[in-house]
Amino acid sequence: MDQAFKILQILAAIFLVETFLYNFIVPNLPKIPGDIRFEKYGVKLYIPILSSMALSVIATILFNLLK
Repeated sequence: MDQAFKILQILAAIFLVETFLYNFIVPNLPKIPGDIRFEKYGVKLYIPILSSMALSVIATILFNLLK
């Protein structure tokens, strides 16, 4: 149970870092369908759900090829 909790914490941290990168550092990346974008009261928030999945699949393939 502890190992699963640690994995979830790591995944959540990666997701937060990726969201920060998309929002503030590289805001002009293409937005694909499946990503969530909020714009209200002068606040913009972009949550890259589908982009995260795509990056995860690519990383999994690369890590398995390099194994």
